[in-house]
Amino acid sequence: MSDYADWIGKQRRVSEALDRELLERYRATLSGMLWQTDVPAGVHWCLAPDVVEPADLGRDGHPRTGIFLPALPLPRRMWAGGHLEYRKAFSPGDEVTRVTTIRDVTFKQGRSGPLGFVTLDHVYEVAGEAHVVERHDIVYREDPKPGTAAAPQPGEDWQALARWQVTPTPTLLFRYSALTFNGHRIHYDHPYATGVEGYDGLVVHGPLQSIWMQNLAASLLGKLPAAFTYRGLSPLTCNRPVTVEAREGEDGALALRVRREEDGVVTMQATAKG
Repeated sequence: MSDYADWIGKQRRVSEALDRELLERYRATLSGMLWQTDVPAGVHWCLAPDVVEPADLGRDGHPRTGIFLPALPLPRRMWAGGHLEYRKAFSPGDEVTRVTTIRDVTFKQGRSGPLGFVTLDHVYEVAGEAHVVERHDIVYREDPKPGTAAAPQPGEDWQALARWQVTPTPTLLFRYSALTFNGHRIHYDHPYATGVEGYDGLVVHGPLQSIWMQNLAASLLGKLPAAFTYRGLSPLTCNRPVTVEAREGEDGALALRVRREEDGVVTMQATAKG
C-alpha cells in the first residue's frame, strides 16, 4: 500500500447552528429511542456534514476519497466504531464548529482480505469551548468474495439493567440518512447493498446503533455519559428486530450492546462511564 503520511494532521473546520427544527426532526425520527433532554445524545452527528457536488461522489454515494479523506485502494467503507467524551451539553441554538483532524492511516490483513483504517479526531466546539471530543474509526475493505464471510456467533444471555426493543425500518434508515446528509447507498439502495457490497439487505447505520446505546446509557446514568466507547461487530440489516440492552460492567461502567432477536448475534457493543 502507498504511503499516506502526507494526510496525517490535515484539518478541516465546518460550522452549523443546532436549531430547534433540527432537534424536532431528530426527536421525531428516533422517537422512543432517546433519553429525554433538551439536546439528546448523538445529535452532533447531524451537524456540518461533508457536502460536495454530485460529480464528486464515489460509487457508494459518499464524497469520493481523495477530497476530505485519503484515496485508499479499497472500495467498501464502514463506520467501525469510536470513542466519545461528552464534556458539556449543547443548548438549542448553539453555533457548533466541528474541527476534524486525520490522526492516522494504517493497513492490516484481515480474514477476508486487506483492510485500511482511517482514524479521525473530531472536536465539536461552541465559542471555542469543546463540548464533544470524538475519535472516529473508519475501515475500508475489498468487495466481497463468495464464501469468505464467517458466520457470527450468538452472544451470551445477560441479566440486563434495562432493555429497549427496536425494529429498524426502511423509513427510519431513510430519515436518519436525510438528517445526517449521508448518501451511502447501502442504507437505501437495495440492489447496490446486496448486489455490489454483498449484504443481505439494507444496512442499519453504525452511528444509529451507537445512538440507541448512548441514550440507553444516559437514561440509566441520568446524564450524558462522560465517556462512551463503541465497536461494530456484525452488520445489522433492515427489518430485523433487535434488543438494545445494558448491564453492569467493570470499574463502575455500563456494558451495552445491540443484539439481534432472531439469532442472538451482537451487532455492536459499547461501554459507558458517567
